[in-house]
Formats: sequence, C-alpha cells, structure tokens
Amino acid sequence: MNAIDELERGRESYAGRAWRQAYDSLTHADRRSPLEADDLRLLATAAYMLGRDDDYLDALERAHHRHLDAAEVLRAVRCAFWIGLNRMVRGEMSLATGWFARAERLLEREERDCVERGYLLIPVMLQAVRAADWEAARTVAAAAAALAERFGDADLLALAGHEHGHILIRQGRLEDGLRLFDEAMVAATAGELSPIVTGLVYCSVIAHCRDLYELRRAREWTDALSQWCEQQPDMVAHTGVCLVHRAEVLELRGAWGDALEEARRARERSARGTMNQGAMSQAVYLEGEVHRLRGEFAAAEAAYREASSYGLEPQPGLALLRLAQGNNAASAAAIRRVVGEISDQLARARLLRGYVEVMLASGDTEEAQTACRELEDISARYGSVVLGAMSAGARGAVGLAEGDARAALAALRQARQVWQELDAPYEVARVRLLAGLACRELGDEDSAALELEAARSVFERLGAAPDLARVDQLVRGPVPGEAHGLTPRELQVLRLIAAGGSNRSIAAELVLSERTVERHVSNILGKLRVPSRAAATAYAYEHELV
Repeated sequence: MNAIDELERGRESYAGRAWRQAYDSLTHADRRSPLEADDLRLLATAAYMLGRDDDYLDALERAHHRHLDAAEVLRAVRCAFWIGLNRMVRGEMSLATGWFARAERLLEREERDCVERGYLLIPVMLQAVRAADWEAARTVAAAAAALAERFGDADLLALAGHEHGHILIRQGRLEDGLRLFDEAMVAATAGELSPIVTGLVYCSVIAHCRDLYELRRAREWTDALSQWCEQQPDMVAHTGVCLVHRAEVLELRGAWGDALEEARRARERSARGTMNQGAMSQAVYLEGEVHRLRGEFAAAEAAYREASSYGLEPQPGLALLRLAQGNNAASAAAIRRVVGEISDQLARARLLRGYVEVMLASGDTEEAQTACRELEDISARYGSVVLGAMSAGARGAVGLAEGDARAALAALRQARQVWQELDAPYEVARVRLLAGLACRELGDEDSAALELEAARSVFERLGAAPDLARVDQLVRGPVPGEAHGLTPRELQVLRLIAAGGSNRSIAAELVLSERTVERHVSNILGKLRVPSRAAATAYAYEHELV
C-alpha cells in the first residue's frame, strides 16, 4: 500500500473512531512522506486516544510548526494550547507555562478578535480554581464561554461551561451549576464535541458530580460514558477513569465482586498511559474499601498502602481499617491528622462521617458531635441529598451515643429513605442497625429485632463479615464480662459517679453538657436495672468496673 492509500485509510479509520488502525495507517503514511499539519493533528488525536501521550505531544508539536511555516497562526496557537494543557495535566508546569506563553505571544500579532483567545483563558481559569479564588475563576469562565458562543465553538463552550458550573456550585449556586453540567453533557452525548474534549468533559463532570455527592447524576453520566467507551474498544484514554466510576457505582449498589473486577480492569487500563496515575490510585483505594468491608483486612491494608504509593491519601479507609482491627488509638490519630490538614469543605465531608464513627468508638462523644455539626453545615451549604443522608446518619449515631434514642431514630429514618432511593443496600443496612439499637433503647424490642434482622440479611448477602459479626453479637446479647452493655462513654460516667461526682462536675471533667450527662446517667440506670446513683455505684464495685 502506497503513502496516499495509507493516508486515506488513516483518515477513514479516524472518522470511524478505529484508533489503532488510524494510528498505524497515519504513522506508516508519515514515514513514507511527512504528513501535513491537519493530518498530523489526526495522528496526534489517535495517539492520545490510545494512551500514547508522548506520541501525541510529538505529533502535535510537529503540527504546530507546520502551521507556523504556512503562516496559519491561529491553528498554531490551537496546537500550542493543547500541548500546554497536556503538560499541565501531567504536572509539568514549567513546560505548560512556556507553551501557553508562546500561544499568547503569537496571538499578540493578531489584531482581530478570535476564539483562540477564549481557549487561552482556560489555563487562567484553572489556576484560579486551584487557588480557590472562585469569583475570579467565575469571571474568566464566563468570558471564555461568551467567546465560544460568539464564534460557535462547541468544544470551548463545553470546556468553559462545565467548569463554570463547578465554580457556581462552589459559590453556593447548586442548581445553576448543575444546569451547566447537564448542558455540557448533552453536547458530549450528542457527538457534538471532538474526541478528546468529549472524554475530558465526561470524566470531569462525573468526577465533579462524585465530589459534590450528586450520585444520581454521576451514575447516569457514568452509564453514558460506558456506552461511549464501548463504541471504541481499542481506546485507552479515559477508559481507566470510566472503569473507576463504574466500580464506584457497583460498590454503592452492593455488587462488591463486580466492583473489584472493574477496579482491577481500571488498573490494567490505567497502566497503559502516562497520565492515568489518578485513576490508578482511585482504583486501588476502591479495592481497599471493598476488602475492608468484607473483612479481608490484609488485602485492604495492602491496597491502601499501594494507593498511598501513587500519591493518594488512603483516608478515611485506613483509619476505619484500624478501627475494625481494634486499634482505636491509631485510628483516632490518623483521622484527626488528616482532618486537620484538609480545609476544602467537600473533601472534609468525605472524612467527617468516618471521623464521627471513630470518635464514637473511642468514647469521645463531644468531638463526634462537633464533627457532626460541621457535616450538617456543609450539607446545608451545598444542598446535596446524599450529604443530607450522611449528616443525618451521623446525627443519629451521635444521638444514640448521647442517650437521645428518640431523636436518633428520627434522623436515622431520614437517612434510610435517601439511601433506599439511591439503591445503596449497605448504607441502608448500616442505618437499620443503628435504628435497631435506638428501638431497643426505647424499650421496643420487637421493632429492634426487625431492624437488626433486616440489617443482618443485607450484611450476609453482601459478605460484610465485620458488620455481620457485630449484628450477631447484638442479637445474642453481651458476652460474659460485659453484661452491663454500657458504652465506653457510659463507663466513664459510671466511674465518676462511683467516685462521688455530681452531674456538673462530671460534665466539666468530660467536657460535656449537663444535659448530656443526665442522659448518660439515665441510660446507665436503665441498662443496669438499678433505681439510683448509689445502686449504680454498688453495681460498679461489685462487678469490678472501677
């Protein structure tokens, strides 16, 4: 086959999104006769879609110079922008800045207005986003989107528009931001965007939805991304991220075995490209989460350590693993450390639910209450139903620990409804377990049994061994030596009662409110089945609890 035939075959394969054939044919044609700039851009795109990032940059740089030689300045600027953006994603900031600066210098020669000026606003916008300067980022994003609309450039409109949506959400304008997400995704699903921009918009919007706890949208757009990827079986770019998102959806739905398989496929795909370290680390962390929930602690620890080696903070998973292993001190130290380091509210929200769980297990109800309030504030700011379910579940757990079972039960019912609507069986079971304990505290043993049995059934079906063991222990009752059934905090209060402490002095000692101490005292008397503080003191000495 001669160079002309190879070139034509490469163009046809490109149009059909047969990326391997396009890359091979265009490469062969280029070796026989150097490609012109437009065909070099096709070769660059095919290389990108195959995960051949260095080849992508090489072809794009050659196209840039060919355009300059032909005095096609704006096309050369477009190439320089994409080279700079690729370098930025790879973390090569000096090279990225250099290419953006070159593009700016070339544009200075052009007196006319042009859409390329909008493209060069994208790195300015991203820099403002990284600095959390949301108002500056919004202004730049809006300017870029306006240029895109003026010149009818669908790619730029999607790039600027979806990030504009993210910025608006960060400013508290949830509905406005989500509309821009959906608009960009409609353009992607309709095939209105170039291949690279389609992949970028899919992955970015889904990641934003996940970070914003918009799980319904993340699930819907993940299904669409999966279909797009399946239409291009030899594509490598974006498929690792796609598989990670699919694994996350499967984990939420309780299909843990399938989630592990998708995570492993994501690792395999991500290993083929040079820009997929983020997908690789997320896939490994997700493996750790599934192993932890199934009680496979050695495998979970290995996965968390591997995720850390890729640069991902393996929290709250690792802290919750330590908690499951009975090492409360290590768990509390880890979760306190990471929460103290992170200021971004949405990132903190992901940690705070685990933080509440660890603090309650460590007997620090007051610190758990503080974390719960912060989670509620974040939920109120962003208006996410999932954040609302997370904060309601945390509020229920804290209320139960503080002895307010009635309030706890109301919050748990609220959380359960959301998790049921999202088809998240493990989350539903966790909430029902706590609801069972609240019913028991209220003396409703029949309802408690129903809740615990329902939770047990789900844990057994999912293979959630640690949770299953906990339910079984609760159903059987306390083991010998723990017949009192008191929580760690209640034991603290009992020991201070036995030492002669009043409610006020106990509150001061434990940094609690007097009302909280009153609830603890009431719970202690009820659990020990004794009528008075004096009787509780006698019980404590008789059973060597002091």
